[in-house]
Amino acid sequence: MNRIQRAVDALAGRIDTPAPIVLADVMQDNIDRMQRFATQQNLAVRPHVKTHKCVEIGRRQVKAGAVGITAGNVGEAEVFAAAGFDDIFIAYPLWPSGTKGKRIRSLAAGTRLRIGVDNVAAINALADAMGTEPEQLQVVIEVDCGARRSGAPPEAAGDLALAARKRGLVPAGVFTYPGHGSAGPEARKRAAEDQEAALTTAVRSLGSHGIRPEVVSAGSTPTVEFATSSVITEIRPGEYVFNDLNNARLGACTEDQIALFVAGTVVSDWVPGQVILDIGTKALGREGSPEIGYGRIAGTAAALSKLNEYHGFLPLPGGGFRPAVGAVLPVIPNHVCPVVVNFEEYVVTDSSGASLERWAVDARGHLN
Repeated sequence: MNRIQRAVDALAGRIDTPAPIVLADVMQDNIDRMQRFATQQNLAVRPHVKTHKCVEIGRRQVKAGAVGITAGNVGEAEVFAAAGFDDIFIAYPLWPSGTKGKRIRSLAAGTRLRIGVDNVAAINALADAMGTEPEQLQVVIEVDCGARRSGAPPEAAGDLALAARKRGLVPAGVFTYPGHGSAGPEARKRAAEDQEAALTTAVRSLGSHGIRPEVVSAGSTPTVEFATSSVITEIRPGEYVFNDLNNARLGACTEDQIALFVAGTVVSDWVPGQVILDIGTKALGREGSPEIGYGRIAGTAAALSKLNEYHGFLPLPGGGFRPAVGAVLPVIPNHVCPVVVNFEEYVVTDSSGASLERWAVDARGHLN
């Protein structure tokens, strides 16, 4: 019996389903492994808390050696700042409209706050939002390395950093996101090479304006093992803390390193060759396809073939796997991040299922 199923069996009868179950020992191994890698490569770890949104897990990452955290928006940053985290990087484009200007000023007054920028309009808006104390805010120039998301051309980084300096903001460095490394196992190394090339060009661009970057920041979990160049100073992995099926398919983790699954109960078996679980899109999100499924039962080849809002359709493969109505099954998600936002708390145990704790998903719902 695999350890995920063993933990589920030990918890059955003590938990309501669907529920996100975290194996704390596996999670801690993931945290420690990433920190060891970074230390060996002389890199700082700044984990992205968008994956877990949990103060307790963030504290464990910092205790292991992380220099600070990466957040996805002002709301996430506020939750972690209120919990005592004092070194925060918001690594997304941000426009300080509505209340955000005031909130950013408040964050910058109490933490070392960095915000990603990739255009002059945003730089000017942030400087205006900071009022008479723009020097309290550090900005990090985002450059595109091939993901075709946000990010300026790498050669424009120096001009943007200079524009920030002229407005009184502190240009702290450059960052990028190699999101195209998730396209397949063979894409990971190529994306990391693109990342290195883009960051190297960006650093040179800053240097041409007399700006020496304090930070040269790289992501992500699928590409992090290749982030070994001398130009990179920090890494921002997020999913590594839990891992998921997508990362396992890419070769970024093994299935033994997956620390989060969703427990679901078989509630119907009327259709021959199929059972229904009480776990649908409102628990798992919608990531998946008919080809790969929408989550797989740990330790088996059985994968959910379709999801409704509250139903998961599980075709039964050959080999004797026939769960009865009432059986609790561990579903490993394709992508862990969309799962987390659906729950208010984690059920936390270990691989034996002997312990049982509940940790809040503190930043759930803080999306702006």
